[in-house]
Amino acid sequence: MLVTRLKLKNWRNFRTLDVPLREVSYLLGPNASGKSNLLDALRFLRDVSKPKGGGLQTAVDERGGISKLRCLHARKDNEILLDVELSDQVDGPVLWRYVLGFKPEGKGGQRIMVSTEQVWHQGELILDRPGEADKRDTLLLTQTHLEQIQANTKFRDLVDFFGATSYLHLVPQLLKFADKIGGQRLEDDPFGQGFLERLAKTPERTRTARLSKINAALKHALPQFKELRFAKDDLGHPHLEALYAHYRPNAGWQSEEHFSDGTLRLLGLLWALLEGNSLLLLEEPEISLNDAIVKEIPLIINRIQRDRKTRRQVILSTHSEALLSNPGIDGRGVILLASSQEGSSARTLEADEENALLAGFSVAEVVLPKTRPETVNQLGLW
Repeated sequence: MLVTRLKLKNWRNFRTLDVPLREVSYLLGPNASGKSNLLDALRFLRDVSKPKGGGLQTAVDERGGISKLRCLHARKDNEILLDVELSDQVDGPVLWRYVLGFKPEGKGGQRIMVSTEQVWHQGELILDRPGEADKRDTLLLTQTHLEQIQANTKFRDLVDFFGATSYLHLVPQLLKFADKIGGQRLEDDPFGQGFLERLAKTPERTRTARLSKINAALKHALPQFKELRFAKDDLGHPHLEALYAHYRPNAGWQSEEHFSDGTLRLLGLLWALLEGNSLLLLEEPEISLNDAIVKEIPLIINRIQRDRKTRRQVILSTHSEALLSNPGIDGRGVILLASSQEGSSARTLEADEENALLAGFSVAEVVLPKTRPETVNQLGLW
């Protein structure tokens, strides 16, 4: 399934939002325009749907409480609402629609209460809350039906889809020094601290097949690179090792703590694209990578999509001129975000921008300049 439309109300810096999404969508905008917050709306639904340790109350608490979630530009209406449409094809009919609204209990209460919850399947309303049971026992409104196994039988496919969403923003230092840093890891490990453990838990045949594909890609991206392998040390700890050309045979092997940040970022990106069929959220995948590699990211995504039996949806945020200069980007998947005194807004490309892309200009040339802060030239005078 694919998320084909996302609507938000009073979510973080969006008073309202209504955007279509494609198989691959690119979120562009200046700093603080809401790119991360848009991605987090889909992560929020994942967290609500988790079979263990999830749910509405936990998902709100992990984000600092409802005061951190509710848009500062909201007026009298204090309801936060997420409205998602899903389909089997980008331009196909709506298969599922899920609507979730919630607000604080009020009158001194600290609980978050469901104000609206609807599930539509092929145009038929199959869940509409609050219902009679909710009115008799308002405690039921502290939970969504996404998080209740006994209540979501009719739309379990929707629950599984949200719950399987993946997010990656790999921080190389967390991977290199995971044992030394220690401490508590965030659930789902979005920053890659447990990346090696994920590889170790992957069935050997699957892991070998994926690393073989990554190995072939790294030969084109890294000078003197020859081979990548998975290994365990004497204590059973997992490691990645790379062999580089060296005048002494077998003297060029290096483990992940010696990899460059860019190598680790590229490894994480390629693994994430090969791993699973769920919705994948990528935040600024260009960080630490050479521009020549960054420019190929859209083609890497498209190539991996073509080779899969089941294509996965990818939504990524980026500032990169190199990435957006790739002529293979479908302009229909570009979403431009902007900030104003009334909160952030988002839109797809306008007719003149689409025509410019059809004429041979790149997204970097047509759209990226519009994300430039108006007074950025004054920054050097500060």
